[in-house]
Amino acid sequence: MKPVLKKIYTENNDFQHIEVIKRNREKRIRHGEFFVEGVKAINYAREYNWKINTLVYSTEKPLSRWAADILDRSGADVHLEIPLKLMEKLSDKDEEFSEILAIVSMPANDLSRIRIGSNMLVVVFDRPSSHGNLGTLIRSCEALKVDGIIVTGHAIDIFDPKVIRASMGTFFALPVIRLESHKELLPWFDRIKMESGNFQIVGSTAKAEYSIDEVKLARPMALLLGNETSGLSSNYKEVCDTLVKIPMYGKITSFNVSCAASIILYEIDRQQRG
Repeated sequence: MKPVLKKIYTENNDFQHIEVIKRNREKRIRHGEFFVEGVKAINYAREYNWKINTLVYSTEKPLSRWAADILDRSGADVHLEIPLKLMEKLSDKDEEFSEILAIVSMPANDLSRIRIGSNMLVVVFDRPSSHGNLGTLIRSCEALKVDGIIVTGHAIDIFDPKVIRASMGTFFALPVIRLESHKELLPWFDRIKMESGNFQIVGSTAKAEYSIDEVKLARPMALLLGNETSGLSSNYKEVCDTLVKIPMYGKITSFNVSCAASIILYEIDRQQRG
């Protein structure tokens, strides 16, 4: 179906809707859509068949071959053509602003999006407070074959443009689910344990007794990560089968959480490869 073309020249209701979706978490949730910027992010969204509601662009200067191709084969409901000065106002790029911006539909916030199987690996990040850390974690999870990420507790918005940007678009490559607390997650863990029989829950903490190379980190498995400041909560420690730490030799007492996760995920993959 051909997109509806809208041409606007001022900060009218259509423009203001895009702008508020970009900056306001509550409005994103209410409308069920979020703001996406960047070539990699838009390419990932298309590759993994996310529903694109609106593409925003300007024709006041020639579009690149990439941008023209995106518009020709977008599948979006609406193409919103705006002046360059409004594109610049919406873009977060430091230098030349983006050729195309996108408004993408949110998928169902449902654990059923995560594949359950004998080789599954899921990462739980409790109460992340840094957009950069969450985005970086998503990149590592995509690179190291994680099946899904679950964010719990009072946390930053997983659909914040800063998270999408920090993930380099890999946000679209795997399910990222948001739950209010660990209580919503426990029945799902119990179900997986009943179905698989050997599902293990491993928590990361600098105060653990065992190092990651001393523990068999075999799939199926959930890796639990705590808040950047307070670490893994007592509620999560209680449900873990094992707590692990990364050997450290300097005076610093802990790794950055996304860095620690990357190291542990690599060790999981190394052990699996034998």
